[in-house]
Amino acid sequence: MKELIAHNLDDVPFVARELLEILGNRKVVAFYAEMGSGKTTLITAVLRAMGIESPEGSPTYSLVNTYDSPYFGEVMHFDVYRLNSAEEALDAGIEEMLYSGAVCFVEWAEIIEPLLPEEVVRVKIMLNDAGERIIHID
Repeated sequence: MKELIAHNLDDVPFVARELLEILGNRKVVAFYAEMGSGKTTLITAVLRAMGIESPEGSPTYSLVNTYDSPYFGEVMHFDVYRLNSAEEALDAGIEEMLYSGAVCFVEWAEIIEPLLPEEVVRVKIMLNDAGERIIHID
């Protein structure tokens, strides 16, 4: 496990690059955090670090945004907040996307936990009393 601290928004690009280094050849990153803790901000920074110039933000209503990274190939950003269960995710075809070989970033991953691959990277973001983001990466 690795712990990183983003003292402010200026630190987020550094955390994003560190996350990419930790990722290695694993393809799925699951994000766990409360609303407003910075999941989308961190994922957007990671997408930029992957060479994606104009990330669209969180795909809350479309479930997934797909990008083409010049360095990593196909990249998918999921926001499954609006789903009620893993079964709904199956119906939406999310399992096939998770195992497609694309790099996948999943917000609200606890909703689809049973569908995640064994080699998933788990990122937990917590806010401390000083307003810093404490990021645990497994």
